[in-house]
Amino acid sequence: MSAEERPGMRVAVAGGTGLVGRLVVEELAAAGQEPVVLARSRGVDLVSGAGLDAAMAGVDVVVDVSNVTTMSGKKAVPFFDSVSRTLLAAGERAGVRHHIALSIVGVDRVGHGYYQGKLRQESVVKGGPTPWTVLRATQFHEFVEQTLGLVPKPFAVVPRMRTQPVAAREVAQHLVRLALDPAQGMAPELAGPRVEQLVDLARRLLRATHQRRLLVPVRLPGATGAAMAGDGQLPTGPGPRGRQTFDEWLAQRRRNPSASREGESGGAV
Repeated sequence: MSAEERPGMRVAVAGGTGLVGRLVVEELAAAGQEPVVLARSRGVDLVSGAGLDAAMAGVDVVVDVSNVTTMSGKKAVPFFDSVSRTLLAAGERAGVRHHIALSIVGVDRVGHGYYQGKLRQESVVKGGPTPWTVLRATQFHEFVEQTLGLVPKPFAVVPRMRTQPVAAREVAQHLVRLALDPAQGMAPELAGPRVEQLVDLARRLLRATHQRRLLVPVRLPGATGAAMAGDGQLPTGPGPRGRQTFDEWLAQRRRNPSASREGESGGAV
């Protein structure tokens, strides 16, 4: 049964104003479903749970693409732990029948702090009361620009990292397909069409946007750096693959630069 043929469901999107969240909301509406945005701007605090029960009334499915902007495990772990437990508890009270969480390819192989938070999220969801699906996706195309934003000009410090970037729109479309199906546990990993070097992607972005910055490639120390420079953030098996390449996304960004940055801080990856 296609998405258009399915009866309308009420689907809550945690982090629904962020990069992927707003796209999930758009795709749900286009598929004839009823999206419910869970975000502070809509009166819902995902950490404390304030406003959550009222927003969750009648919700059938939860798609969690909430995010915290940090590289610190001390901040990421408690955030994802708290949000996941709060959402699951509210979902149980509301009779939610499927909880979907967006995670990242390689969280179990690359040991930096943010990934520890995502691993905690996966663990809490797996141990929760609601049938669940976890989708691990590779970095979005927007990740390159976000990386460049971490260091002020005139420098551009970029870690040596192999990645298979995917379009945020395609991640959102895949999450909606999962929301319309029964829970499946760990879903096949979603990745983009090509393996790329992050340093090369940064160089192409700087050139395309006419930024005069000194690009400084760095390899992170220890096992984390080795995993990032190797295959640690690439999919380990077959699964769905996006179609839009980074260069195609970059061309689209050049045509409409403001659209590519809307909601960027809310990205899940």
